[in-house]
Amino acid sequence: MTDTSAKRSSSASRSTWAWLPRRRSASVRMRLLAIALLPTLVIMPLFFIITAVNWSSRFDNLLIAKVNGELTIADQYLSQLLENSDLRMQALAASADFVDHVRSDDQSGIARLLQVQRVQLGLDFLYYLAADGSVIASPRLVDDRNLARWPVVSQALAGFGSAQIDVFSGEDLAKVSSDLAELARIKLVPTQAAVPTERVEETRGMMVHAATPVSEDGRHGALVGGVLLNRNLPFIDTINDLVYPTASLTEGSQGTATLFLDDVRISTNVRLFQDERALGTRVSAVVREAVLDRGEVWLDRAFVVNDWYISAYEPVTDSFGNRVGMLYVGFLDQPFRDAKFSTILTFAVAFAVIVLISVPIFLRWARQIFAPLERMLRTITRVEGGDLGARTGVENSDEEIARVAAQMDALLEQIQERDRELNRRVAARTQDLAEANRRLEATTRQLVVSEKLAAVGEIAAGIAHEINNPIQVIQGNLDVIRVQLGDRIEDIRTELKLIDEQTHSIFLIVNKLLQFTRPDEYAQGSELHQPSAVMVDTVPLVQHLLNSGDIALQLELESEGAVAINRTELQQVLINLIVNAIHAMPEGGSLRISTKDDTRDDQAGVLIEVADTGVGMTDAHLSRIFDPFFTTKQGEGTGLGLSISRKLVELYDGTIEADSTIGEGTVFRLWFPCADQG
Repeated sequence: MTDTSAKRSSSASRSTWAWLPRRRSASVRMRLLAIALLPTLVIMPLFFIITAVNWSSRFDNLLIAKVNGELTIADQYLSQLLENSDLRMQALAASADFVDHVRSDDQSGIARLLQVQRVQLGLDFLYYLAADGSVIASPRLVDDRNLARWPVVSQALAGFGSAQIDVFSGEDLAKVSSDLAELARIKLVPTQAAVPTERVEETRGMMVHAATPVSEDGRHGALVGGVLLNRNLPFIDTINDLVYPTASLTEGSQGTATLFLDDVRISTNVRLFQDERALGTRVSAVVREAVLDRGEVWLDRAFVVNDWYISAYEPVTDSFGNRVGMLYVGFLDQPFRDAKFSTILTFAVAFAVIVLISVPIFLRWARQIFAPLERMLRTITRVEGGDLGARTGVENSDEEIARVAAQMDALLEQIQERDRELNRRVAARTQDLAEANRRLEATTRQLVVSEKLAAVGEIAAGIAHEINNPIQVIQGNLDVIRVQLGDRIEDIRTELKLIDEQTHSIFLIVNKLLQFTRPDEYAQGSELHQPSAVMVDTVPLVQHLLNSGDIALQLELESEGAVAINRTELQQVLINLIVNAIHAMPEGGSLRISTKDDTRDDQAGVLIEVADTGVGMTDAHLSRIFDPFFTTKQGEGTGLGLSISRKLVELYDGTIEADSTIGEGTVFRLWFPCADQG
């Protein structure tokens, strides 16, 4: 094979394999590694994360469900306490001793009995109230005025016994006992996140208020008793023992229970310090708003005194139906969070161990795949470099990649044979091209002859151009004659004017012919001009024609845009249109000239309109007005004015069009794109 053939072979081989992507062998390895490791390092971690997040959410929901069940137990205990208080009051009212004393109207005996029963029943006050609201017997009551205002008492006097939660003011407690008022008094402790308050102590007391009706021998009244819940530690510790028995919580957690009066802890086993209960601390503003203000049950994490608890709060209502406090149970959150984190960490470590064991195995399997693929890629690279004899050398076997490599070697063999055949065909085609070149040279000689003929046309244009020189001489001599004749010029003014007009006519015809044949050569440099300003300078040039033709001029110059165009050439186009409009109105009329900013095809530009009220044109004439040498002036003019105007407009990327109606007039519209001034 010759050097020329070798180069062609190399070029053909590069062309044959040009479609193949140029990649390093490392890219094959990386892709196969990605395929091998994607399930282990991406999909499985994502699955683990999703599972961990879902399990964590379910774990938190279980904690909320647990504290909700514990709140139910505490609520049931409080309800049972009220019910038992009602039953004990009923039992006392039905006892033989009490009935005997009532029947005998033995008030001192009733007082002694009530004192004994108050101590035995663990009540803070116990009194017997007549139907008119007066106290018949009371062991401790100091002031018995207005006791029937409590719904519990008024219902008992009406014959319906019950036990409710009621809040006694400090004055109410003092009427029962000064000791009781002092027991209920609790100093408020500044608490983080609580609603700001100016109070320094809580003097009210929350009572289990029970009353049962009494009716014997026509005597009607009520037996009324109550237990103060402020500082009632046996009450709150009993709730805590019921809700959180031994081993009911994870190691390190601690269950708590609290009774609130409004937002103040009046009975709690939450510790402020090691051995001091958090009496007088207050609930957070968020919990207060949800439970006391809106009457909702709170089931969520909450900051309790000095730590986070999984908490449950429910409102406590009094006998008037008002929300006066809250019942709370909860347990420390951190031990459960530690347990959850430990569980997730254990699973994460186990997952990492599995990955570390499985990845080397996957890498070995992947290496068995990408090794022959890399050999195939190296072979393709050598073929791209022009070595059509390159082969993979992978042994054919039942393994899929080996079979693909063998097929690739067979394909390369076919391509190399086709390349040899292509070289033979190229040699044959070379002779055909040599013959074609000879024919092309003959055709070129013919083209040279054609261009010489075109040059003859250029010479003719040059001759026309030279006519301007004698015209200028004639025009100059006419001016000299005018000066020499002086006053005697009046005798031959008509003849000189005729010579002047005809000379100028010849000058215009020659220039229009040259401008028509080679408009690019006669185009002058373009500058930025505002058509409105150019129009203002153009009107005075034709003002004498307007005045002599009795034509009213109407100017509407509104455009502000600037276009890139030669000022003289723009004036030439405008003067041509204005003169044509004047000629179209021999009897006078109205000429409207307007400019305005106009956008076409998202391109900002300036629209110029020249409208007359002249004789108008037929559709046949209108379709030919831009043709060279076409004129409607019947022997006057060259018919090149509008043709040259259109060439000038199009030279600056503009458009020109016309509308006309016989007897009504004609409108010419010119549009130029605005120049980029950035």
